[in-house]
Parts: sequence; structure tokens; C-alpha cells
Amino acid sequence: MTRVAAIDCGTNSVRLLVADLSPGGALSEVVRRMEIVRLGQGVDRTGMLAPEALERTRAALAGYAAEIASLGAARVRMVATSATRDASNAGEFHDMVCATLGVAPEVISGDQEARLSFAGAIRGLSAAPPYLVVDIGGGSTEFVRGESTVDDALSVDIGCVRMTERYLHTDPPTAAEVAAATGYITAQVDRALSTVDGGSARTVVGLAGSVTTVTAIALGLPEYRPERIHHAMVSTVDVARVTGDLLATSRSGRLAIPVMHPGRADVIGAGALILRTILQRGGFDNVVASEHDILDGIALSLA
Repeated sequence: MTRVAAIDCGTNSVRLLVADLSPGGALSEVVRRMEIVRLGQGVDRTGMLAPEALERTRAALAGYAAEIASLGAARVRMVATSATRDASNAGEFHDMVCATLGVAPEVISGDQEARLSFAGAIRGLSAAPPYLVVDIGGGSTEFVRGESTVDDALSVDIGCVRMTERYLHTDPPTAAEVAAATGYITAQVDRALSTVDGGSARTVVGLAGSVTTVTAIALGLPEYRPERIHHAMVSTVDVARVTGDLLATSRSGRLAIPVMHPGRADVIGAGALILRTILQRGGFDNVVASEHDILDGIALSLA
């Protein structure tokens, strides 16, 4: 067994997985953490990582570094995704991570992100292939189709933070704002589904916080329970209902939902809208939520 640590730094959150990895490639989870740092704050508008966003991320990584050391991880890999791909001052981020974590971050491409997400998502999945894995992040969404390995993948710049900052300015958003966001998201989703032949998939697997939060709401959970959410199937009808409710509710109302993480309340409407559009445009009846995602893929890559 080798103890490994995987860190995924996205547009909205930074997450840690420490796991024991067997010679055969089996993962045994030790600890999983998530902090909302909103690294991508304003990047869609300014093209730069904000100083306060970098500081929030540094503080989270400092805590992770201490936990990794205390748990004795022998290998560490950190990847950074959409926000740092888009930022002109990514060098500042690189230097901060090296100083805080002791390893350099890998700013991976959308294609690499998609493949790591797929590897993590299908681990332990019993649903029928081929799969369409959709990873709805803060700045981008990855579409990946395959069975045991990836056949086609595409990353598009629709994410819950990016779409909120670009379109959903009112609390709650107006009908016109939702319509504008829907129009843009639909065009990108149609392009992605066509490119990866998404219509040939038998099972849609949804990843990341927007999907798992919508799932938890649809299930009526009194608190966020990963073991109930993981591999739960939610109908497109229920996703559409939850999305409509979220978009019609103010931020204070969304914060009152028992399963809502406070750092996700302002962007969950856009994330749900992306998921609803994918399911409806693809003609899918349901989505399977997964708590296993790019973090698991990063950990597996350390074999």
C-alpha cells in the first residue's frame, strides 16, 4: 500500500483526498476535504486571479499541507483547472502553491481534466455503459463519453461561477437573465453533445458540487450525506423541478436549504441550470450522481 494525496484546485473550491493505493490500483479513502475558496472570482471579467482569492486558497492549502504531513502521504499531486488556465497571473498562483504545499501545481488542459474525471467517476459504478460523464465545475464543464476508457472528451467554458458572474446578477435572477444564460448554455451543450456523441450514452454520470447538491435536494435529505448521494439516480423531471425552485429563490432562501454549503448558495442556480440543460438537450431520463470524481482520478494516477 502507498499513501497518496490528491488535490484538485478548481474555480470554486479546493479539495483534498488522502487515500491508500494498492499495487493493483484499488483506492482506500483515508480523508476527503473541501473548502470553498472561489479562486476564480472575477476571472471571467478581468482575466486575473484576485489577491483575496489567492489568499483564501493559500490558507486552505496550508491546512491541507499540515494534514498531508500528519497522515504521512508518500506522494502528492495537485492539479489546477479552469480559473488558472484563464488567468494572466497564473505565475503568482504557481509560486504561492510551491511555497505553501512544497509541490508545484499542474495546470492541466480541459482534455486532461476530462480524462481524470472519467477515471474517478466510473470507479465502482455498476450502471450500464457507455457512459457520458459530465463534470460541472465553477469555470468549465467537461463532457466525456466512454466505457472502460475515454472515447471522446470536450471541455467547454460553462460553469456555475462563470455563468453566475456573466448572466445572473439579480437576487433572485430575473426571467430575462435566466433566458440569456439558458441560451448561451444551450448552444455550448449542443456543441459538446454533438462532438462527443453524447446521445449514444446509456448512463449519464454527474460530478461535482452542483450535481451532488441538486441530488441531495431532490432526495429531500435533512443534511448532506455523501453515502446517500453517491450513485443515487435522479430523474430529469426532478432536476428540472429543483432547478426552477433554486432560480426562483433568493440567496437567503437557498442558504436555508439544509444540504446547502454556504459557499455554493450564490452559484447553485447556474450549476443546476447547466445540469438541466444537459439532460433535456440530450434527451436523457435521469442522471446518476457520483461523489467519486477528478480527485479519485488524480489519486489513481499516482499508482
